[in-house]
Amino acid sequence: MILAIDVGNTNTVLGVFDDDELIVDWRVATERDKTADEYGMLFFDLFNYNDIDADKIDKIIISCVVPPVVNALEEVAIKYFGLKPLIIGPGVKTGINIEMDNPKEVGADRIVNAIAAYKLYGGPVIVVDFGTATTFCLISKDGDYLGGVIAPGINISMEALFNYADKLPKVELNKSRNIIGKNTIDSLKSGIIYGAIGQVDGVVRRIKGEVGQETEVIATGGLAELVSADSEEIDRINPLLTLHGLRMVVDLNS
Repeated sequence: MILAIDVGNTNTVLGVFDDDELIVDWRVATERDKTADEYGMLFFDLFNYNDIDADKIDKIIISCVVPPVVNALEEVAIKYFGLKPLIIGPGVKTGINIEMDNPKEVGADRIVNAIAAYKLYGGPVIVVDFGTATTFCLISKDGDYLGGVIAPGINISMEALFNYADKLPKVELNKSRNIIGKNTIDSLKSGIIYGAIGQVDGVVRRIKGEVGQETEVIATGGLAELVSADSEEIDRINPLLTLHGLRMVVDLNS
């Protein structure tokens, strides 16, 4: 079985694959100061709660955009599983050509998303990932990574409003019944959610216009379902696209 770990700035998503089947997944907060032993205990608690036999894990793959966490997770893999993990980075086969000015600047999660989207849905395809940042990645019909867009994420936008406007409260991220709010809470919800929807549709239309052809659009990330329901441009939702991409990278490097 494969343990796939995707470390983002806000959340870490873990999944266990039995061959090609994702049998269980978890989403936990990313903690930069957590030690390898603390991560190890967390993983084994999750395994025990879901009746997953840790001894059956024979491969571990990690995608991480938070450098301080990489060393801790590598130590976990070696100390608790007796395995040398595959870490997305230089020297790892991805099967994708990155057409960027500096390919090393592209985050590991964006590369893995591109791999999964192309293999699952073909190209051209746009991946919209709703994480700490909202990212847009364009993959060509031949599977080349052509570039993308990075925008502030939904939670970052909400935190900015709360931190810089003294009278505005934090709100729960869900939709109000009407876009026109009759109170501050509903007005904030409308602005945050429908503002994100408008941003996504606007950026995707501009990307399509620049590409000059119809392009399938895949949404992923923790907030994908919240935004996608009212988007005019998003075609599919795959919240765990990155985990499937990590499993595919394992196959490429076996």
